[in-house]
Amino acid sequence: MGDQISRVYALLEAYRAGRLGGEKMPEDENPALDKASKENYIYFTLPMALNCQRNSYTLWECANKTYYDESTREVFDTAVVAAMSEAALREKLLRHKVALQPNRHPLIWKTICETIEKDFSGDVRNLFSNNEYSVQRIKAYIGDNKKKFPYLGGNKICNYWLFVMEQYTDVKFADREQITVAPDTHVIQASVKGEKIF
Repeated sequence: MGDQISRVYALLEAYRAGRLGGEKMPEDENPALDKASKENYIYFTLPMALNCQRNSYTLWECANKTYYDESTREVFDTAVVAAMSEAALREKLLRHKVALQPNRHPLIWKTICETIEKDFSGDVRNLFSNNEYSVQRIKAYIGDNKKKFPYLGGNKICNYWLFVMEQYTDVKFADREQITVAPDTHVIQASVKGEKIF
């Protein structure tokens, strides 16, 4: 037991010294909106659904540029997107490369906006409150309605999205221990770096 505890302290020391990397998260690239605002919840929801097989740092840089550009910011307004033509949405999402696939990505974005508008009165926070801030219930709801939450409904991205929401909004989940981490390439890389410490 003592050896395991000493390893934990060694990892913490390595992290604090910056030897494990990851000092800056991709989502740190954001417009610093009020953590409790509806707009902030939307900002950290929509780009997450396009985070498939691409560099996360680049995605969030593109999302931030899209938000700061007055001519494209409206893509973060679910009511505007729900009423927008697919051609107009495509042009706005491609401008700063938040969307890379000209047909699929705008469709994902629009579907999620329409879901938020129709089912949650345009406010992602209602998804959480309707499910009593329970990670288990939120994941079950999204899993039962995957077509309304394209890509965001996948197990890996849904868990990561809930983690990001907890970090960058004011949401407090009742059972945050239900957020799981998929052992993807980042976990493997961190594990390899950790092993080198020992």
